[in-house]
Amino acid sequence: MTDSNKWYTQSGPDGDVVLSTRIRLARNFSDIPFVGRMTDAQKAQVEERVRDAVLNGNWALAGNFHYIDMEHCPHVQAVSLAERHLISPEFSQGAAGTALLLLEDESVSIMVNEEDHLRIQVMRPGLDLNEAYDTADKIDTLLDEKLNFAFHDRLGYLTQCPTNLGTGMRASVMLHLPALQELGSMNQLANTVAKLGLTIRGTYGEGSDAKGAVYQLSNQVTLGISEQAAIENLRSIAQQVIAQERNARKQLCADVRVQDRIWRSYGILTTARTLTVKEFTGLISNVRLGAATGILNIPMDVISRLLIDAMPGTMISQSKQELDAAKADLERARLVREALGANRP
Repeated sequence: MTDSNKWYTQSGPDGDVVLSTRIRLARNFSDIPFVGRMTDAQKAQVEERVRDAVLNGNWALAGNFHYIDMEHCPHVQAVSLAERHLISPEFSQGAAGTALLLLEDESVSIMVNEEDHLRIQVMRPGLDLNEAYDTADKIDTLLDEKLNFAFHDRLGYLTQCPTNLGTGMRASVMLHLPALQELGSMNQLANTVAKLGLTIRGTYGEGSDAKGAVYQLSNQVTLGISEQAAIENLRSIAQQVIAQERNARKQLCADVRVQDRIWRSYGILTTARTLTVKEFTGLISNVRLGAATGILNIPMDVISRLLIDAMPGTMISQSKQELDAAKADLERARLVREALGANRP
């Protein structure tokens, strides 16, 4: 199992619906071309300067970061990093000149030479936008003193993609919305939030599916708006979605057939000898719904850990052995049985 001190092993505010909060800042050097036009030598220069600024900076967290050379990172470890939402799936491909600086508890990750020179990312459990932004802002300020980020008086922070101009900030919350999904409300919700400057996407962002009814709600507008205004807009809409999901859960879980499905899902997960990722994802979503509504008496942090531990890259990385698909399904079933079996309702 993952270390208990990792941020994602905890449950935060509104944790029955909100899995996590993320603040991500896109930043670029003022004296080096954007990533799309950089030479290999310039990529190496960016990597070296960022690494020095983070690891040798005059700040309390400097000694708590790990440096990972993504170009030479084992593929299974890179996949695990993406599963834990520490890097983007594209970044896991390990292009030349890419690197990751990762805080010990994994609440802060800094991608180097992704789409921009730096992607500063802060994660928090539950709905915790202010704390996440405050941490990201402090890191941004400290790094800017040494790295001199590209900034325009009218356009704000300059980024490779025009959609990030301005604040360069993407704020998002990860939501578990099984009731709204089952009641067929997701298309209407997506259309509504789009009119309010937000977007709702799948589990791993743009172009991904919502695995286990997990959705990502984030801001779209970065130009002509302050960071605080964007955060307050996201918080307000997120709280409305949370309220809608809770009401939908009351309606859904009053049905004995849904209660039966939750208990059956728990029964399968605690007795199965083999579990595919797809099967596990659907069943654990039902169990999480049961835990959140009091049908099952299972600590939410146990489920949060399983949502990471049972993913293919993370599971193989932690087992420290080669696992083919069949063996991985056996190992996944064992992990789940032990975790849920020790926490029986």
